[in-house]
Amino acid sequence: MSTGLDTVDVTGFAFTRRAWVAAPPAQVYDLVSDVSLIERWSPSAGAVAYDPGDGPRVGAWFSGHNRRDDREWATRSQVVAATPGEEFAFVVGGEEDGIVRWRWTFREDGGGTVVAQSWRLLRHVPVLGSTRAEVASLRDHMADSAESTLVALARWISTSGK
Repeated sequence: MSTGLDTVDVTGFAFTRRAWVAAPPAQVYDLVSDVSLIERWSPSAGAVAYDPGDGPRVGAWFSGHNRRDDREWATRSQVVAATPGEEFAFVVGGEEDGIVRWRWTFREDGGGTVVAQSWRLLRHVPVLGSTRAEVASLRDHMADSAESTLVALARWISTSGK
């Protein structure tokens, strides 16, 4: 039985959220590309760590846990862009067989940085939802999570002096 999702153009399942933070782009990049720090700001990610010996470089792998409502799951992601002070991106599932691409960009703005966090569905897998409405709900949840993450990052930078 088809769910209608196997032939859906997934390009509509994407978003970008932005926030201004009181730190230079290189400093914000360093925070974001240290994936172990994400749980300080993200309401839905935790226990994230690079594989032993890996770090913020293209091709590196890391694992983490995500949560939504009463569900929790593990992910494996691969870094696909790592340009200090400019861009950090990774693909959940890896570049070859990815499901979702997360991308952070950093643009100097006055005495700080405009940080953009983007999410784009690359292909549908059943765990994301069995209907178009369920996948849209996931996208909306992730957009809310990105907004919360950016606000928390900005607050953390302004109060920690980082």
